[in-house]
Amino acid sequence: MPKTSRRLTVHPLTLREVEVVRVADLTPGMRRITLAGEQLREFTSANGLAQPAFDSSGFDDDIRLVFCYPGQTEPVLPVQKAKGLDLPRDPRPLSKTYTIRRWNPETGELDVDFVKHGIGVGTTWAYRAQPGNCIHFYGPSTSRALPHDADWLLAAGDDTAIPAIARLLDELPDDARAQVFVEVAENAHRMELRALPHVEVTWLVRGGAEAGTTTLLLDAVKNSEWREGRLFAWLAGEHTAVRDLRRHLVEDRGLPKEDIEFTGYWRRGEAVALETDAAVPDPEKTVTPFQKLHELTELVPPIAIRTAVELGVPELISRGVTSVADLAVKADAEERALGKLLRYLHALDIVTETEPDHYGLTPVGEVLTNEFVADALRPTGVVGREMLGIHGLTESVRTGRPSYASVTGQTFTDVRADQDYEDRYLERLAKFQPALAEPIAKSDLLAGVRHLVIHSGGAGAQAREFVAAHEDLRVTICALPAQAGWLRRDLPAAIPDEQQRARVGVVEQSVFEPSPAADAVFISRAFKALPDPDAAHALCRAAENLRRGGRVLLIEELFDTGDLDEHDGEADLLALTCHGSGLRTPAELDAVITRAGLVRTAIHAVGWGTAIHELVPDGTH
Repeated sequence: MPKTSRRLTVHPLTLREVEVVRVADLTPGMRRITLAGEQLREFTSANGLAQPAFDSSGFDDDIRLVFCYPGQTEPVLPVQKAKGLDLPRDPRPLSKTYTIRRWNPETGELDVDFVKHGIGVGTTWAYRAQPGNCIHFYGPSTSRALPHDADWLLAAGDDTAIPAIARLLDELPDDARAQVFVEVAENAHRMELRALPHVEVTWLVRGGAEAGTTTLLLDAVKNSEWREGRLFAWLAGEHTAVRDLRRHLVEDRGLPKEDIEFTGYWRRGEAVALETDAAVPDPEKTVTPFQKLHELTELVPPIAIRTAVELGVPELISRGVTSVADLAVKADAEERALGKLLRYLHALDIVTETEPDHYGLTPVGEVLTNEFVADALRPTGVVGREMLGIHGLTESVRTGRPSYASVTGQTFTDVRADQDYEDRYLERLAKFQPALAEPIAKSDLLAGVRHLVIHSGGAGAQAREFVAAHEDLRVTICALPAQAGWLRRDLPAAIPDEQQRARVGVVEQSVFEPSPAADAVFISRAFKALPDPDAAHALCRAAENLRRGGRVLLIEELFDTGDLDEHDGEADLLALTCHGSGLRTPAELDAVITRAGLVRTAIHAVGWGTAIHELVPDGTH
């Protein structure tokens, strides 16, 4: 698992209403809106739920402002739940993400800076806002502290990154060493930033060029002086520029990926204005690259797109290989056949013909260079490998059994036996664990627990948070041999503190074997691939050696039949084709728990609303 030098704090998601108290133009291209209100303090929501005070401790924290749809006077709002928010689907809330420039808990004021460029719902609202106007927002969902183990920092971004970069400079210690590059539209858009003796700030001016079309940032970083010591890099701005900056740092400078944080704040695309208001995008006609890509996932388009990703075509074009002849050589493809594929991708607006037999990527095509997107589409990717099972859906629906082997020639268990695949699978899982583990560690769930057993794909990241928060806690991770080997290699990076790491052990055993004697057994999403009798047997084994008063803490993905969700349905069908199982309904999980001889004593909601079922052996409660 990649180590992180920025400590993570997870915040509960709370919908708040605030009021505009001041409006100030910082430059011709940047307006500051100062917000305040009682709901920045502790308050009780309209449905009677107690909500915590607002907090923001990370320089790049962001919030989602919720706007009214054009022509409407009231916004579509998320619904506040005890833990997290429920987002209506039809229509969805019209919201945009903005960086928190400043939060002053003493005065209760929150500053948000808006860049003025192009057509945008948020930009237009900011430039029409007046003191007394009200708006809703939620977030930040997480905060990350300043890097604690870097010798110097590199920060680079365009106009949209200025609020985060300015706050970073405000919060750096006086002796910090950093190199900062900021791209702006014109000289008048430069801002006064906090000056530090060992921090060099370089402003790069586009001089009339369209935002997102220059290589100013990349060129400046390439030509910059490289300082001694360990570097932490923070990159933000237009997606393509950020992607190319990251590639340079990794491939040319040799910087480890875990020492880079990068965010594509926006993507170049074409917004269609309302006929009645040229400053506001038409939500029905303006389609983002991600939305358009989603719409293309039907029959021939998704297969053609997956073929292009499998051949590496988007990646090659983004690296400057543009001619059909050169692409055919690099992709190991037949030139005439590849030309047919590229013509079709051109028709789909994935690529554009820059000159005869030469192609570039459109904003939609640029999305395909995102590592997580490519992994889901590439048949050898962690997610893409599982996706292959969907081609056997008809057989699985007819038989109720997995069809993966008939489609691919091997069972999904065989796939997981491939050590390379398993390593990449565990690496991907680990990236998403801190946002869940940190709230659990800070909750009361582990109070009184001296020995915890973990059955989970992200066990290393979870153990790190648990032992850091509980000085007397000892953790045993149970894993199959292929997983155990990866975990042992990962633990030094996952838990750098030797004393904390000494309290974490790994044993090779399956979920079907009796767990070591413990005060609690934590099981996270381990039963989706198991039929009900096997899941009940595993739960029974987990509770077999619990000490007096011990309990099982279970996280399991469920299918809420009362609130149908497309993504839950997709996961349900994939599990059917790969394993013959699927997502359980709440009633089906209850039956498994009862069959295991356990009873549920409580359901705890942590983090962003993850449900943890607290189970004890029947007769002990």
